[in-house]
Amino acid sequence: MTDNKTTHFGFKTVPVQEKAGHVADVFHSVAGKYDLMNDLMSGGIHRLWKRYTIELSGVRSGQRVLDIAGGTGDLTVKFSRLVGPTGEVVLADINDSMLKVGRDKLTDRGAGGNVRYAQADAQYLPFPDNTFDCITIAFGLRNVTDKDLALQSMLRVLKPGGRLLVLEFSTPTSGLLGKVYDFYSFNLLPRIGQLVAHDGDSYQYLAESIRMHPDQETLKTMMADAGFVNLDYHNMTGGIVALHRGFKP
Repeated sequence: MTDNKTTHFGFKTVPVQEKAGHVADVFHSVAGKYDLMNDLMSGGIHRLWKRYTIELSGVRSGQRVLDIAGGTGDLTVKFSRLVGPTGEVVLADINDSMLKVGRDKLTDRGAGGNVRYAQADAQYLPFPDNTFDCITIAFGLRNVTDKDLALQSMLRVLKPGGRLLVLEFSTPTSGLLGKVYDFYSFNLLPRIGQLVAHDGDSYQYLAESIRMHPDQETLKTMMADAGFVNLDYHNMTGGIVALHRGFKP
């Protein structure tokens, strides 16, 4: 964020206090078609990205997991099975429309006995210190107004030795791939959004928000500055997506 209390909403500059409302409008609009659009936008590859996140999480039976910006619950439903009846998963999202879609989806899949739901802002997580063994945030950090504040909040609610996994769109490692990705993002993606979700503007924002998100090394530095240790990241699909991991000392 800049010193004059503005921040970015896609490529636009907006007052800090207005960004959360703009982001909320986007996700209220796309919630009903969120899963379908994820499949269409990524060709289904998002499922592999999320599976790898689960594998690197190290989550075991009896542990407590916080899935921030959990949306429609793709990670939550898998964590629910891993932690078992003695564990707990909290699906947290700032957007109540996304939270309702996620709750309905998990109920339909038979998950729920060890899952609870929280409408929560990643910057001000409403949980006690040292609560969770693992925190994930998948494709949500780029929408947070103050990412540094959110990372500090996540560190606070993790148990010592607990880990944070950030799955997010990132910067392609190849210049050629970057050009192809830019063409797809700014020319095709909004058209798909308009055709399927009847909302091209929200998917234009999606493309812009990805370009404004910190690259791999910058995000790694931000996590270190927040207090995380033993940091690493894993590029997937040529760096279009990166999975960052860090631990609480």
